[in-house]
Amino acid sequence: MATGPLPHPSPLLRGVGVSPGTAAGPTVRIAEPPPEPAAGPSPSDPAAEAARIGPAAEAVARSLRERSANTEEAAAVLAATAEMAADPSLVTKAETLVAEGHLPAERAVHDAAEAFAEMLSAAGGLMAERARDVLDVRDRIVAELRGTAPPGIPELDRPCVLLARDLAPADTADLDPSLVLALATEEGGPTGHTAVLARALGIPAVVAVRGLLEHAASGAVVDGTAGQVVLHAEAVPARPAAVADVVWDGAGRTRDGHPVPVLANVGSPADSRAAVEGSAQGVGLFRTEFCFLDATAEPSEAIQREAYRTVLEPLAGLPVVVRTLDAGADKPLPFLSMGDEPNPALGLRGLRVAFDRPELLERQLSAIVGAAADTGARVSVMAPMVATAAEARWFAARARAAGAERVGVMVETPAAALAGPALLEAVDFVSVGTNDLAQYTFAADRLSGALAELNDPWQPALLRLVAALASDGQDHGVPVGVCGEAAADPRLAGVLAGVGVSSLSMSAAALAPVGSELALHTREAFGRAARAALASGSPQEAREAAARSLATDGTEPHR
Repeated sequence: MATGPLPHPSPLLRGVGVSPGTAAGPTVRIAEPPPEPAAGPSPSDPAAEAARIGPAAEAVARSLRERSANTEEAAAVLAATAEMAADPSLVTKAETLVAEGHLPAERAVHDAAEAFAEMLSAAGGLMAERARDVLDVRDRIVAELRGTAPPGIPELDRPCVLLARDLAPADTADLDPSLVLALATEEGGPTGHTAVLARALGIPAVVAVRGLLEHAASGAVVDGTAGQVVLHAEAVPARPAAVADVVWDGAGRTRDGHPVPVLANVGSPADSRAAVEGSAQGVGLFRTEFCFLDATAEPSEAIQREAYRTVLEPLAGLPVVVRTLDAGADKPLPFLSMGDEPNPALGLRGLRVAFDRPELLERQLSAIVGAAADTGARVSVMAPMVATAAEARWFAARARAAGAERVGVMVETPAAALAGPALLEAVDFVSVGTNDLAQYTFAADRLSGALAELNDPWQPALLRLVAALASDGQDHGVPVGVCGEAAADPRLAGVLAGVGVSSLSMSAAALAPVGSELALHTREAFGRAARAALASGSPQEAREAAARSLATDGTEPHR
């Protein structure tokens, strides 16, 4: 949609683009969390004061459950937050602080939640992300006790751009894309909940924008592709993200016909249905953790088989890559006692859990193979967190013994990316998890907003690792796909195709934008753009170099 000239801008702000597209409009700033409650005066009746906490927590949980019933896309996120609000350990701890510490209920909830959040933050990795959820629950329960409106996004009555320090999962979970034109946050990273959900909803977003909230702004332009935000003192006409002028026909290929299958990432039956509706050519990553997360004991093979069947059923006839359990350390499960670890991100996780518990892996592989037979899906299996060729061979032998016809591994560590022929000879395919590969390459926690630039998937060093692996794969006839969040960025998807990546897997909302971008240019043009990006010195330079290269391509897209 064409618009007139924009008002004179404030200085350009840069962050990490996490959901592509450009949108403009008036801004709505999300209020900061309320100040921490006072520690006094002490309640005159501690028992009555403590008795207020349970009903307040249940009211918050009930509200979140009701919201989850209205949104299939984010039901799991809201349901998980609801369970956290109703967690008996949190309520009991707060009640104890009232009874024994003589604190007001609001302060007791605040202190109890802070203690839980600190424990999760110390664990690192995905557990650290759960700390943000606890703090969100804390603020909601405190608001309920005070009788005030809960924190978060206000009711929107017009299309706008949201600006925030960060957004809690419960805030981003049910955003309305018709009203939220774009998102920009001061904190967060490329793999956090804001980024993942923004991509799933197709909302342009930029995170880790330093200084974003220091400026007064009535309007903003957010470029999620370039990772830029321009704030304006005057209102900006609402302008949604531009719609690609290529209609994707459902086949992932470059303009000259080179195939690059466009696949979906799934973790539930709803995800599978969305993948089929979005014309995915298959599934490049089926996360099996959903079957284990709430289990207090290992699910039986029969239970697992049925759970996998419900996800695979909509995908009958399509190729599906199933990842075995990615748990342990930073994603602990109740029935897997791993003990305390000084650095969970570098500890027992993924395939490493199976080395001491091979029977756990064998039962899961049997359930996966059985579910494939039940549904007619063309299933391959792959293992997460593989570091060496020996580990790849260990997994491949067990997977083939279980009846898996096609076996692969995730490449999430620099060691695996650099293992070369020894790794590739052990398996039928590899899939790059760019989220963890970036984290381990740059020694930067992928959930840290302060380190978001290091985890930017446009980092030239990260792209060089992927390019080297793709080249090795071509030399040995082994497909090298990408199933990390990098694949959901349309322009970066083209660059990945240009370095020789054989398939791309992403959220369902990204399928059409990525497929359309691939159809715009030839394989040779994407190769030139890739070489320009690889020669750059920073993520921003890589983006700009690729954009310049493709702008001078001279090809005409088919309509």
